[in-house]
Amino acid sequence: MKVIVLGAGLLGVTSAYFLRQQGHDVTVIDRQATPAAETSFANGGQISVSHAEPWANPSAPLKVLKWLGQEDAPLLFRIRADMRQWLWGLQFLRECTPARTRHNIEQIVRLGTYSRDTLQALRRDTGIAYDQRTQGILHFYTSEKEFDGAEGPAAQMRELGCDRRVISADEAVQLEPALRHIRPQLAGATYTAEDESGDANRFARELVARCQADGVQFLMSHTVTALREAGGQIDHVEATDAEGRFQRVRGDAYVLAMGSLSPLLAAPLGIRLPIYPAKGYSVTMPVKDAAMAHQVSLTDDEYKLVFSRLTTAPTATSPGGDRLRIAGTAELNGYDRDLNRVRCEAIVRRTEELFPGAGDTEQAQFWTGLRPATPSNVPIIGRSKIANLYLNTGHGTLGWTHACGSGKSIARIVSGLAPELDFAFTGLPARAPRVGGVEVPA
Repeated sequence: MKVIVLGAGLLGVTSAYFLRQQGHDVTVIDRQATPAAETSFANGGQISVSHAEPWANPSAPLKVLKWLGQEDAPLLFRIRADMRQWLWGLQFLRECTPARTRHNIEQIVRLGTYSRDTLQALRRDTGIAYDQRTQGILHFYTSEKEFDGAEGPAAQMRELGCDRRVISADEAVQLEPALRHIRPQLAGATYTAEDESGDANRFARELVARCQADGVQFLMSHTVTALREAGGQIDHVEATDAEGRFQRVRGDAYVLAMGSLSPLLAAPLGIRLPIYPAKGYSVTMPVKDAAMAHQVSLTDDEYKLVFSRLTTAPTATSPGGDRLRIAGTAELNGYDRDLNRVRCEAIVRRTEELFPGAGDTEQAQFWTGLRPATPSNVPIIGRSKIANLYLNTGHGTLGWTHACGSGKSIARIVSGLAPELDFAFTGLPARAPRVGGVEVPA
C-alpha cells in the first residue's frame, strides 16, 4: 500500500521506518524543514519505562491547586477561556482515582517496556548512534513525603516487569557520585538499570537517513491544512509547500502523528481526540566541571525535571561535545510557544542547587515545545472511525520512550497484523475503544 504519514517527529519517523519494513510505499509530510524539529527537538533524552506514574494521580488535584498562579510551578494550569482546556481538565480529574492511576500505569509500563526492547533491537540491527547511554535512570527525592509516595507505584511497576528498585540515599550517591553535594537533603531514590538515555533529535535524523536510503519519501516544509474524506475514507491530504503552492497528496492509508496538532486535523472529520498541548521546557549547556556533572540519567520527581548527559564524539564535520540536558515542567496554556524566562531560570536555579558549577550557565540554550498530552498520559494508537485513517499520537512527555514500540505497533495494525503488545489500542476488535478512560471514536 501507499501510506501517507502526517508528521516527521519521533512518532512519524518511527512509524515510517516500520511501515517500510512491512513493505509499504511510504511518504512523510511535515511543515518543518528538518525532522524532529518541534517537540522532539530538545527533549529530556530519557528512555524511561520507570517514568510511568501519570500526572493524573491521587496526589495531583491538591498539588495543582497549590501551584495555581505560581509562575515556576512544575505543573501550571494557566486558566484560559478555552473550552478544550476546561474539558481536558475535567477528564484529568477523573483520571486521578487510585483505580484509574493503576490502570494507566499498567498501560504505560507495557508500552514502555515493549518500546525500549524495540529500540534496542533496532540499534543492534542498524548500528544507529544517538549519544545513547545505558546506565539506567535514577529517580531521587529530597522530600520524605514524595519518596514515601513513590514506593507504591514502584512496586506496581516491578509487578509489571519494570525493575524499579527502591534504594537508600547512600546507594543513590554510590550510583551517581554527583549527588554527594545534596546527600544531607536526599530522602531516598529508585533505580531502573534497564532504562536509557540519548539524543532523540539525533536519533530521528539518523533514522530518516536510513528511511530515505530505503525509499521513503519526505515532503518537508509542507504544511498539512486538511484531511478530505469521501465515501467513508480519506481521499487526500491538502497541504501547502514552502512557497505557498497548494498540493493534494493521495495514498491508500494515512497515519496521523502530528502531536498537539492532531486534534485540530481530526476534529473536522468528527474525531474528538482528548489531547491538549502541555508546554515543556529544556535547558542545554556545555559541561563546565566534569567532576560535578552527573553521568547517570536522573529524574527529580518533586520538581518534575529530568537530567541527561549527551556526549557526541568528534567527527570530520563536527567537533562533538559534552552537554547537559535538563528538561521538564508542564504549562497548559493553549498553543502558546513563547519562552517564559521565569520558568527557564527556575530550571537553571534547580540545576545549580543540585550540581553547582557542573554546567556553563553563561552558554545555556533554552527551548520550549508543545507535548501532546492526554488526561491519562496514555497515548492514542490504532484505528480511527474512518477506515483508512490511523492514529499514533498523544504521547505527552513519553514520546521518546514510546516511539519505537508505537511505530512498530501502528505499522502492524496498518498491515492488517495483530500488534505484539497487550495494550489499550483504539479501534481494534479485541480492544475496548477507550484510552485512559476517555472514549475515542473507533
